[in-house]
Amino acid sequence: MTAEITAADRGAAGSGAVGLARGSAVALVIFIASAALAYCTQLAIARIVGAVGYGRYAYVVAWMTVLAYSSALGFEVSLLRFIPAYRAQQRLGLMRGVIRYAQRTAVLAGVVIALLGASFVTIGSARLAPELRRTFIVGFALVPIWALAWIRCSIARAFGGVISALAPERIVRDALLLCLLVFAGPVLGWRVGAPETMGATLICVIVALCLVSIAVRRLQPPALARIAPVNATSTWLMAAGPLVLIGTVEPLMNRLGVILLGWVGDLKGAGVYSVVFNIAFLALLPRTAVNVVFAPKAAELFAHDDRIGLQALTARTSLWMMAGSAGIALPLWVLAWPLLSWFGPGFVTGVDALRILLLGQVVIASSGSQLYLMTMTGHERSAALLVSLSAAANVLLGLTLTGTLGLVGAALATTVAFLGWNLAMGLFVWRRLGLAPGVFAGFCQGHRTPTTHMSSERRGRPTRGTLKVNAWFSQLASRSRPASSSSRYVETSGGFDIPACRSPSDARQSPRSGRR
Repeated sequence: MTAEITAADRGAAGSGAVGLARGSAVALVIFIASAALAYCTQLAIARIVGAVGYGRYAYVVAWMTVLAYSSALGFEVSLLRFIPAYRAQQRLGLMRGVIRYAQRTAVLAGVVIALLGASFVTIGSARLAPELRRTFIVGFALVPIWALAWIRCSIARAFGGVISALAPERIVRDALLLCLLVFAGPVLGWRVGAPETMGATLICVIVALCLVSIAVRRLQPPALARIAPVNATSTWLMAAGPLVLIGTVEPLMNRLGVILLGWVGDLKGAGVYSVVFNIAFLALLPRTAVNVVFAPKAAELFAHDDRIGLQALTARTSLWMMAGSAGIALPLWVLAWPLLSWFGPGFVTGVDALRILLLGQVVIASSGSQLYLMTMTGHERSAALLVSLSAAANVLLGLTLTGTLGLVGAALATTVAFLGWNLAMGLFVWRRLGLAPGVFAGFCQGHRTPTTHMSSERRGRPTRGTLKVNAWFSQLASRSRPASSSSRYVETSGGFDIPACRSPSDARQSPRSGRR
């Protein structure tokens, strides 16, 4: 089945491509500056506190990151979906309601997790060394503050403030941390260890939170403050529920090598792997930068039932991600030994692990924004299932390989798990959404309309919760779609907004079904 794209469609797509490219370029510049600052900050920490001290700090930061994402309850992702939809409908009451509800619940969850964690470390964990225990206690204060900061960054992104959302968290925080450490250590000559470094991190996160809060007030619609909030708690929780699992498991997969090495007592190895993973993550900066603009744009296209635009968006961004990732990974591969040697002689043991991770990151980048594509189109439950299975495989591989191969084993376990996860998401995007995943979308661009509307037998039966969320989004799309735009879309059995919610017989009777 084919469909013609009108000149107006092409013009709109071109205009959207320019905006997408501009937003992605701005985000990429911020991420590159942030990566440079983060590298200098990690180098300063490693030099000031030593390899073991850096390992303690990295081990605690890994745990706090996972717990903070858990406290955010998935709203740092779901807000990128709800706010554009409510804004398109001018439903400011619901917009203010979901913003208020997300912030309050995240802070409450973060405080509870922080209190429970600090109590456990203080009372129930006698095996921890005193300095590591103090680092944990200071680190738990980060959990609610980090969760709130990430949610407000998502709000700023949803309102179109790319720089306002990224600069405080990515640049100001790391630059301030670097200044504090250099001033306290080499300048004043104070003894700086892992607890003191964690305290400085806490101060910097608070400053970043204040800055992004000011940005949110500036970016939000002026009328929003005068509107009474409207609650749709069941809808928000239904969508956010699976995202809690995604938001917890994905950072856990990223930092599992650090956590496993620190858990078995190899704090020096945990520090080395943390540096190795952070350097390898530079290859994913283009993907991360594009995702900043991709997520709200995908939600907007989905709300307007623009399947052609969604496939074009996927094709274009995937090629950008792959090219940018390969361009960064190649010099890092060549310069792996000198980059790690600057941290100290003990860090060069991670050269092989770094190269394994770099290879995997390039392949992952070529798969595109599949996780955001699933969550922005109402398939967060399936996304949660896939990431959970991948995390379980990562844990099993990590326990098996880390004990025998050390850093290389941790890198292999992470790479294999992430590759399997992205392969599974690609198959889901192809079969359920009917969109060509990753760089393969480029081969479909301009030749054929995505065959997204498949029979119920092939698509499978979605869960009841997924149907409710998708039904809500379908209502939004039907209200926001212009009356004259129906001819621009090709629809067959299954529909776009509610996958597999109609039987083939219903599709044959539908006046909107396309011809086979």
